[in-house]
Amino acid sequence: MYNIQRCFFICVVFLYATLSHFSLVIAEEIPLLPEGASFRASGYLKNETAYRFREPRSYTKIRNTLYLRSTYVANRWVELNFAGRAYYDLAYDLFDYDTISARPSREIDQPLAFIEGLPQEKDSNIAEIRELYVDIFGKKADLRLGKQFIIWGILTGVRVVDEINPMDFKELITPPLLEYRIPLWSAKLDIYQKYGTLQLIWIPDIRFNKPAPRGSEWELFQEVPGTKYPRTFTKKNSEFGFRYSTNFWDNELTFSYFYTWDDFPVLYRKVLVAGEGEIQEPEFFPRYERMHMLGGTFQRTVGGQILKAEGVYVKGKYFGLSAVDRDGDGYLDHQGVLQRDHIRVGVGLDFNILKAEVSPSITQWIILKYDNAILQDRIDTSVNLFVRKTFSKRSAAFELLGIFLLNLKEAYIKPKFSFRPTSQFEVAVGVDMFYGKKSQLGVIAIGGRPTELLLVAQSTQFIGNFNANDRVFAEFKYSF
Repeated sequence: MYNIQRCFFICVVFLYATLSHFSLVIAEEIPLLPEGASFRASGYLKNETAYRFREPRSYTKIRNTLYLRSTYVANRWVELNFAGRAYYDLAYDLFDYDTISARPSREIDQPLAFIEGLPQEKDSNIAEIRELYVDIFGKKADLRLGKQFIIWGILTGVRVVDEINPMDFKELITPPLLEYRIPLWSAKLDIYQKYGTLQLIWIPDIRFNKPAPRGSEWELFQEVPGTKYPRTFTKKNSEFGFRYSTNFWDNELTFSYFYTWDDFPVLYRKVLVAGEGEIQEPEFFPRYERMHMLGGTFQRTVGGQILKAEGVYVKGKYFGLSAVDRDGDGYLDHQGVLQRDHIRVGVGLDFNILKAEVSPSITQWIILKYDNAILQDRIDTSVNLFVRKTFSKRSAAFELLGIFLLNLKEAYIKPKFSFRPTSQFEVAVGVDMFYGKKSQLGVIAIGGRPTELLLVAQSTQFIGNFNANDRVFAEFKYSF
């Protein structure tokens, strides 16, 4: 079976590369396109290999990707764009699934019967359309219709105002930001005015953050059985918003509003917190809720440095509660959540030092009318750092990404070195490193025995859940 899949993948790659080259030759040498029209196609073949050097050691990814992008310009007013990819991960054919996922060692505090009953999903054998949209250009307005990305943020690698496209957590936060965004079928209209640009967006395609495959090494956020989803492609459930951008005294400013769904479900739950030593499995009733986001961005060049800032006021967000029972009924109050407005702010600076591009930033979540029972701190702070230095004589570059969640005492650090032996071929090597503690959700199993459960303090972590997933990786990319 493995040989058949490998041969099939190689044949598809060869056929695609041949047809892409043939189509370009035709477009350049034979006038088949209408007068004034043009066609461009490009793409790449990429191999990504990762090896986890923590126990149990294993190759965890040998992914081969085919990516295609093409643009057809019909005339000066209409342009059609397409981008798609297909990939297959050979690691699952070559190595034991439980070794790759490290599930038994990660979930030692859960009942072993529960662990063995979890499904084994693989992030593999995927083909998807990433972008498919038409641009219609006018004198005073442009319209984009189709599957697309809409980006409102300006800080490097940080999402403050930019909450339009949900995220795919199949590899947590290790891929580049654009790669783990989920594109949406939507409409975007830009209206050009004398003092600025008004952008209107409408999104009938309702999607939410996508968790990693069940049982994988990146499993964290999962769909809880019984989750209620809103119907997609309906007027009632559509998302919409606007953004106005302008320049005022050499300051680039934007003001925005977005009526959206929270991309994480609200985990309403029934939890027994007091009852004569009795331990009861919690009951969950998750569903998605609406939010209003009123935000803005600021950007200014000062002495060759670029100062950036983002801020947003969020109304309608729900936060989880710790084990509190103020009404004395023995169960967690308010079904485990409280609705609170909050503010998100971020400030960053782009500058050059020693011929390197440096972009540090700091972001905060500030919960208004805070209640001490909320699991998240009233002020949650993170620091981010991105550094890039190019070596033009060697066609090489060094990048460093650092994300530090100060309240949770967690960190993710990713150094990466890449070089180009030719203009089309690129090789990169790097390390993904994770620091922090694991989450505790209130109940653990002693020694994996389902009959010996123990109540523990609740704590919600993010990066720390993967502190044993440190890995080295290599990438080989051929562009055409």
